[in-house]
This record gives sequence, C-alpha cells and structure tokens, in this order.
Amino acid sequence: MIEKIASMVLSVVLLLSLSTTAADVASYQIVHAYPHDPRAFTQGLVFVDGHLYESTGLNGRSSLRLVDLNTGRVLQKYDLPQQFFAEGLTDWGSTLIQLTWQAHKAFVYDRFTFTLLKTFSYGGEGWGITHDATHLIMSDGSSYLRVLDPKTFRPLRRLHVIDDGKPVEELNELEYVRGEIYANIWHSDRIARISPSTGRVLGWIDLRGIIDKNQLTDPDAVLNGIAYDAATNRLLVTGKLWPKLFEIRVGGRH
Repeated sequence: MIEKIASMVLSVVLLLSLSTTAADVASYQIVHAYPHDPRAFTQGLVFVDGHLYESTGLNGRSSLRLVDLNTGRVLQKYDLPQQFFAEGLTDWGSTLIQLTWQAHKAFVYDRFTFTLLKTFSYGGEGWGITHDATHLIMSDGSSYLRVLDPKTFRPLRRLHVIDDGKPVEELNELEYVRGEIYANIWHSDRIARISPSTGRVLGWIDLRGIIDKNQLTDPDAVLNGIAYDAATNRLLVTGKLWPKLFEIRVGGRH
C-alpha cells in the first residue's frame, strides 16, 4: 500500500513538473514566398487535396475562398451576408466548416461548389477551428479549446492550454499538424504547438521577422493563418492583410 501511494505521489510530481516547464522555442526557414491578397483579412486557412481555401473576416467583407497558391488569385468565392464576421475554417470530409465571430453560428458548405448545406449554433465567440481524425477542435479567444462532435457540433470536452504553469490566452486560428494542434496567438508572432490530449504547449515557433513590417499598413495586420499540406508535408502561414503567404520549415532552437 505504501509503495502504491508513493508511486501515485511520484506521478503527480512528474505531471506538475511537466506542466510548469516552459516549452522550447523553435526558429524557422522560409522555403518559398507566395503572393497573397493584401485586402484579405485572413481568419482561417486550409490546404486539402491540392487546394487552398481561405476564410476572410470583417463585416461586409467576409468570404469563403478557393485560392491559387502560386499566384494568390481567387478562383472561387462565396460572400457572406453583411451581418456576419467570418472566422476560422476547416474541412470535414467533402465539406468546409466556417465559424463566425459573435453570431454564434457556423456554416457548412459543399467543398466543391461552396453551396451552403446547413448551419450549427454554439455559445460564446468563434475564433479558430481544425480537426483530428474524429473530432472538431475550436478556439474562442480564451485559453481553452473545445472538442466537438463533427455531426452535431455538440461540445464533448475542453482542453486547457498551459505553458510554464500559466494559461495561454487568445488562442486563435488552429491547424492539426502531425498529431499536434498548432495555434496562432492573437497579436503575437508565435505559433503554439499543443498536445491534443493534455493541452500542454509542446513547443513554440517564433516567426518574428518573417515579413517586413513596412509592408503592413494596418495595426490589425497580424500573423494569422496556418495550413498544412499533409500530402507533401508543407506548412503554410500568412497574416491578416498580408501581401505574402509563406511556406516554412521549422527547425532549430532559439
């Protein structure tokens, strides 16, 4: 019995030590820079089956787009009604799911035609969204991520995102990359790599300097937009109102 209690205490100590250790910070290399619409207030970015999809925000300017990666040209577009401020975007099967900021509503489209198929409601704000093999994962601007049923949008559990014992606030655009959740932090040049089982930050990607700030004329032109091309292992990033989209390679510690 004493040995069992000692083992449990040791496990708790190890867990606490993990949760209060600051995650490593990695640098990056630019593999390629692509043109990007500088008027696009990027809220969500998805690359699936060779196609790049983008959600853009702001009332009266919110849209769902199919974008040519090499040229930045918009190939297909669906404009949302003016009352909606679009947010994060993810794919699920043959559909695309797009959040809205404060309307408590998600839109589900046919991925090929952009036909609106149905809507879901949710409480609180909508910021970013992604998915693993079985569930949707959503951010709302807090330090919590919601895990949702992809058929009903019903919340199943929450992940509290922690680094160095502290909550990581303002989790924004999300992407599921090789078994980890990548998250933009609003008004930050960093991307958090998050464990989908514990919420612990596994590492950071520091993207300072990726774009010349002189090219940005709006204070809201911040890093936001992560897409992963699983077929070729490419990681793409951009920002709101950025004139460029970057393919990057992550590696090396600061």
